[in-house]
Amino acid sequence: MIKIQVITLFPEMFDGVLNNSMMWKAQDQKLVEFRMVNLRQFGIGPRQQVDDTPYGGGDGMLLKPEPLFAAIKESKAYDSGAKVVLMTPRGQRWVQATAKQWADANDGYIFVCGRYEGYDERILSLVDEQISVGDYVLTGGELPAMTIIDSIVRLIPGVLGGENSAEIESFSDGETLEFPQYTKPAEFNGLKVPDVLLSGNHAEIAKWREANSFKSK
Repeated sequence: MIKIQVITLFPEMFDGVLNNSMMWKAQDQKLVEFRMVNLRQFGIGPRQQVDDTPYGGGDGMLLKPEPLFAAIKESKAYDSGAKVVLMTPRGQRWVQATAKQWADANDGYIFVCGRYEGYDERILSLVDEQISVGDYVLTGGELPAMTIIDSIVRLIPGVLGGENSAEIESFSDGETLEFPQYTKPAEFNGLKVPDVLLSGNHAEIAKWREANSFKSK
């Protein structure tokens, strides 16, 4: 079982994503365990402060080191071998091949979701991986974490329906986008399914699919 923990100020954001569809199925089959860690619980003082102004001036607030260190320590106590993953635009670009590696590794993961203008840089002393989902800025790390978690969990054997589902889809070879697909009826609003897909000739169908796959680069 893969244990996935998420350190966030907004754990409720994950309810709908992780408790539906394939994510729910993976939990139900004991293939993955999700655990939300509310960073606010590790805040300082009666107001449970988790952020402060940056040294040197500037707009916005940064997540303080003390709550982040405490939350990671508590998460590590729950799963000592877990890899700490920080969501950041400076990180390595997330790709399908990495999702497959992480799904196959069967490791535990602790996803740290930043907020505001970022985090105290000293947190990097505890981080194993820095990951980015693209060259753009979001309000926090929650949506990137959801994206990465989904891309990992769906590749765990037994989560998807067909045994070859994950191997024929987009980016499974690193660069090819999946071929067009059709279902019944064979004609709708004057739009027809390609004849070859109705032929029953599996060799010709395979050729057509290869020819109609798209290169991502």
